[in-house]
Amino acid sequence: MSRIGKKPITIPKDVTVSQNGRNIKIKGPKGELQNEVHPNISVQIKGDEIIVSRPNDLKENKALHGLTRALLQNNIDGVVKAYQKTLDIIGVGYRAELKGKNLLLNIGYSHPVFFIPPDGIALQTPVQTQIVISGIDKQLVGLVAAKIRSIRQPEPYKGKGIKYSDEHIIRKAGKTAGK
Repeated sequence: MSRIGKKPITIPKDVTVSQNGRNIKIKGPKGELQNEVHPNISVQIKGDEIIVSRPNDLKENKALHGLTRALLQNNIDGVVKAYQKTLDIIGVGYRAELKGKNLLLNIGYSHPVFFIPPDGIALQTPVQTQIVISGIDKQLVGLVAAKIRSIRQPEPYKGKGIKYSDEHIIRKAGKTAGK
């Protein structure tokens, strides 16, 4: 059995979980998320636990077993405490600021770049060189962070660009001086 898939998910007291066929709705203090379960996987809600099981040991079902359990656990964690990712902006004159809910980036291009976040995502700029992305959906938070990072990825010589705060940029040696 899948080591992750066979663990039951405990439901906190302030979270309600309801099942309507293949659709699972999780409601908590931060918001509400829905997840559709694959037809090969069965989900049972027993008291304050969610139990995920699979019909057989086919490779696809084994993979879906652990995946489904992890997605449900992430949804429960998200409605209790929001997920957060931090991006750092490195470079002379590179900065970010919020214009309403939209993000305005000055990152070395000849024009400023606007980023409009999707619903359910909150952006903050505690300092001009840092962006904090938060939301209840872990997948959406990661996707938005990756999109913002892709606007100006860090380059390997000086490290200029937008990087995750816990990311380490491997530097390359530049040209050496003449003979």
